[in-house]
Amino acid sequence: MRVLYDRVAAIDVHKDMIKVAVRVPGKKRGTRTTDVLEYRTFYGVLQAMARELRGRGVTHVVMEASGVYTEPVYYALTELDFTEVLVVNPAHVKALKGHKTDARDAVRLLDLYECGAVMRGSYIPSPDLKEVRDLVRYRVKTVQARTSEIQRLQKTLESAGIKLDSVVSDITGMSSTAMIEALISGERRSEVLADLALGRMRTAGKLADLSMALAGRFTGHHALMCRLHLDRISMFDDAVRGLDAKISPLAARYAAEAELLATIPGFGDVVVAGWLGAIGPAPHQHFATAERLASWVTVCPGNYIKPLLVQAAWAAIRVPGRLQARFHRLVRKFGGPKNKGAKKRAIIAIAHTLLKIAYTILKTGKRYCEPGADFYTRRDSAQAREDYLLRQLRKLRPGCVITITPAEAA
Repeated sequence: MRVLYDRVAAIDVHKDMIKVAVRVPGKKRGTRTTDVLEYRTFYGVLQAMARELRGRGVTHVVMEASGVYTEPVYYALTELDFTEVLVVNPAHVKALKGHKTDARDAVRLLDLYECGAVMRGSYIPSPDLKEVRDLVRYRVKTVQARTSEIQRLQKTLESAGIKLDSVVSDITGMSSTAMIEALISGERRSEVLADLALGRMRTAGKLADLSMALAGRFTGHHALMCRLHLDRISMFDDAVRGLDAKISPLAARYAAEAELLATIPGFGDVVVAGWLGAIGPAPHQHFATAERLASWVTVCPGNYIKPLLVQAAWAAIRVPGRLQARFHRLVRKFGGPKNKGAKKRAIIAIAHTLLKIAYTILKTGKRYCEPGADFYTRRDSAQAREDYLLRQLRKLRPGCVITITPAEAA
């Protein structure tokens, strides 16, 4: 096989050590020499390893992705002026035959890489985007922990015979929290508890339902458990607010891209920051098409952007426009509004549409333009179909003149 890169290195990464295979031209013409080196994974040692490789004239480096252990190795290498530092998915590298060793892993990777074997590099964010990614990922985990704590609170109330969640949509809202706090303080009269409702919950029918829902067997143990759950929920609320305050200035580094993303229905501050952290401000530089990006979002382990896109999709379909119309069309296609699975499949499709929209506007630099709720009606009209067919004919026969003769005049 023809050698494309004269001076290359391949690294097999582990937690406490790395194996580095280095291949450079030999002393005799047409020969090549290979050395296998071993280093510990302390960051200072990794920096020394990078300097050693540059000292040997290495220009191209490849390594298999090994989760978080890959990151310090990658960033130590990017501090120097290597032509390419490639991190590849292990699934894309052919399995070794025979006895498996770390040194042979590195040499095998070197054999493939120096000859230009097709190995797609993984997307590695820049250090500033990595900061956004880590904070947004931690925010997602914090919100998930908060949701779990709310579910525990709900189970405690159910155990006490308090059916509050059967009447209200959010048991952590102002009215619900006031009722639970009153229960913890010792109030057991359901009418008094129901009277703590605020706003739209103060209708006659709702107050009657609340009065029945708040009558149960709430004991001191339930009060203790509810106190613990509410304190934890409050702690998570404070943590989320603190994370939002940290994320905002970091995402502001990409104000132009954030402004473009914010024009998409459903893309609030959290989703915009999540996109920038997970995918970056220029996805077209790392993914050739929106379809490849969509595939990566679906299969990449630990990727938090998919649930954020689903969250954005639920928000987008509340806004009258093309996305709302598309959601209703898909729900009908998948089985109708009474079918729970139809709505789930439709919302995933809307999330996929949002991803393609975001990819396109970042690639073109143009703001999202809402086509309107009648987009599909206009697209499926007879005139639109005729215009489409005429365009296809002109592509087949450039410069031709097309005349349509009505049937009655023929």
